[in-house]
Formats: sequence, structure tokens, C-alpha cells
Amino acid sequence: MQIQTKFARIMLLFAACLRVAAAQQTQYPAPVHLTAAEDHQRLLDLLHIQSLRPGVSGSETSPDAANYDEAKANPFTKLPDPFALNNGRKVTTAAMWNKQRRPELLALFSDNVFGRVPANVPTVQWRVSSEEHETINDIAVLTRHLIGHADNSAYPLLDVNIEVTLTTPANASGPVPVVLEFTFESYPRNPSAKPAPAPPPPTHPTWKEQVLARGWGYALLYPTTVQADNGAGLTAGIIGLTNHGQPRGVDDWGALRAWAWGSSRVMDYLQTDATVDAHRVAIEGHSRFGKATLVAMAYEPRFAVAYVSSSGAGGAALARRHFGEQLENVASPGEYHWMGANYLRYAGPLTPEDMPVDTHELIALCAPRPVFIGGGVTHGDGWADTRGAFLAEVAAGPVYRLLGARDLGTATFPPVDTALISGELGFRQQNGGHTPLPNFPTFLEFAARYLSPVTKPRTK
Repeated sequence: MQIQTKFARIMLLFAACLRVAAAQQTQYPAPVHLTAAEDHQRLLDLLHIQSLRPGVSGSETSPDAANYDEAKANPFTKLPDPFALNNGRKVTTAAMWNKQRRPELLALFSDNVFGRVPANVPTVQWRVSSEEHETINDIAVLTRHLIGHADNSAYPLLDVNIEVTLTTPANASGPVPVVLEFTFESYPRNPSAKPAPAPPPPTHPTWKEQVLARGWGYALLYPTTVQADNGAGLTAGIIGLTNHGQPRGVDDWGALRAWAWGSSRVMDYLQTDATVDAHRVAIEGHSRFGKATLVAMAYEPRFAVAYVSSSGAGGAALARRHFGEQLENVASPGEYHWMGANYLRYAGPLTPEDMPVDTHELIALCAPRPVFIGGGVTHGDGWADTRGAFLAEVAAGPVYRLLGARDLGTATFPPVDTALISGELGFRQQNGGHTPLPNFPTFLEFAARYLSPVTKPRTK
């Protein structure tokens, strides 16, 4: 009899769940499912764009191969003046920059490049899902697995749970600095793609071991738990949840702003964690996540230091430059989801020269906080245009100087493996290809001026 009663209760509960699900389906519109190509074309139609210029190819033998000749790299000779206010006046003081020009530039980047974060974006509640004590390179650490649940009460058909791991020295005498990385660990790969060759054995110490050896901690943000890295996912993730499963409008944010928003929510948590010195949090990312890192640093003033690695077009490399990856590549169906829809206009009928901003102004929005930019040489990392990022840093220098900070100290492109880290703008080109690892020791040396001193952890 008890078994029958228990079974009856389970069936009643199951029936109630079905009734709730059915009610939700009628109360809330189902998420729209579009392919990236369909959504891309939808935006072109909304923008009344007939066609886009094609991007360049990464194959050197292709007739539309990317340009790697410096003699052909600079068709646009004039960059926007970061000090020119929208009303035509010039910024002459730090107060004018902070109160007038900085808000203008943030709005211009939102309207023309990255899209706007809607006002109704859900709040996030954090919890520690598990924790474990480990030993890494003879250093005792505490690793916590964090879940940030975005409030979906307004649209229960979608769930967004931001995943982060936080590792701090177990024997620290107080709160420690943290390096927050947009990580490629567990990054989803195309299952039909040709398997990548096995990576070389890790060079020790790893970047995580280098961080721990300084007495700091590190956090890994898994960006695709915030927003998928494809156009088909724009009606899911935090963008889709905010839009109640419907396609985004032309002014809405893309994945770069969404990932950056996610890093800000991680910062919210770090401010509540007694093991973390939230005033000394660095942010770091490579390639597409290097783009996200620069966006996060520009829009989120709580980050203390940034390492932007091989970020290329849409990141630190100047848009008004014809070298490696181009704006047209980022506007294509494979990458457009990173940006706001209005960005597509500059791939047709407008050009990069028509953009009211360029990436030197994105770097300037980080001022006076320290930013280290790194990349590889042309043979191995030419797609990311490391020189174009250097030129953007040079052009951001006047803003740093106005705010009392130090720029790169030179406008001459330095030899390979030369570190420029005496100011608040840092740079190094390495010879190791498309990877952030060779520049990590230099970045940590650069960042130590702002994150140290702390007591080094005791080893066993």
C-alpha cells in the first residue's frame, strides 16, 4: 500500500510538472532557432544592406590572400582624434576626458562596433558548487568551482549558468591578487573538423604556476557558458535570455560584450570573496578572447591590469589597416556574432575609414590603468597583426599622458622579444606563434608593479 501511495504521489508530481511546462509554453514564446547564415542575412535585411565585401583568406596561395606586405598595409592615413568631442571642441584636461569624452567614446563603440547591453539584462546569483584542496608545484591551493545563475524568472525556457574556477594559495596570510582568464579550456570544437596535432609538452612552469609562485591566485571564466561562440546561439545564452529567446535587434550586443559582461559578473563575486583582493584583479585573454579582454577592460573600471594577446581585427589591431585579418572577416557569417549588427555597415556599403572610432580609442578607454599587449611575428601570427596593435598603442599614448600615466616611450616598432614595460602601456612581440604563453613572464613582470607586493606562498 505504501509503495502504491508513493507511486501515486510521483505520478501526481509528474503530471503537475507537465501542466507547468505546458503553461510556460503558452505563456512564453518558444526560442527562435536560426542558423548563423539565416540570422546574418536577417540583420543585413534590417540594415538594408545588399551585400558585404568578402574577407581575406588565410591561405597564402589564394587569390584573395591576406596582405602581409607593410608597403601595402596603410591605405588609411588618418586616425580619428581621441580628443575631438562630438561638438567639435578638443579635450584639454583630464576632467574633460573623464566627464565628456570617455562617455562619448563608450557610446560610439556601443553604437557602431560592439552593440549595447540592454537595460533588462538579468541579475546573477553566485554559489560555490564544490571545492577541493590541491598541491600545484609544491604550493597548497584551494580551488573552488563557481556557478553564476542568471535570473530566468522572466523567461524560464532558457537557463544560463556561468562557470568559473577560482584557485588561491591555501596558506596566504590575507587577500591575494587574481588573474582572471577568458579560458580556452573545454572550449567546444567542431566535431567534424580535422583533429589538431598533439600540442607540444608544456613548458614549465606553466602560467598558472608562475602566478601562484608570486603569491597570487587565478580564475578561469568559461566564456561559452555566458554566450555561445556562434551566430546560431544568439537566441540562447545571456543575449537570448535577455531577449526572451527572440533574435537580437540591430543595436543589441554581440558575444564580445556578452563575454565582457560575464567577466564583470565574476568581478561582482570576487568582491565578496575574502581570499581575493578585488582591487588587484588582472584580466587576460588570447585571440578572440583577447578581443573580449580589451572590451572588458574598456567598459569595466574595476579591472586593475589587462593582458591582451593576439587579438587582431575587432581587438587591438587598427581597423584602418590592411594587414592580416580584416573587418570584412569579422563581419562574415562565421564571426559577425562577436559584434553588434551596426558593425556590418562598415563592410558594405561603408568602409573602415567611415567608422567614427578605431582601436587606439578602445585602448585609450582603459587609461590610466595598465594594459599589456602581446602577439607573435608575422610568420606564425600575422593574421593578428601585432604591428597594427603596436600602432594603436602608440596612438593611445597621448590620452595616457594626459591622465598622468606613461605611454610606450617610443613610436618605433621594437625588435622581436623586446619588452616595452616601463610605462602603463606595455608591449612585446614574441617568436612563438599564435599563443599567449611566451609573453606571460613579461606580462607578469609588468603586472607585478600594480598587483604586488604580497607574501609569497609557503611550499611544502
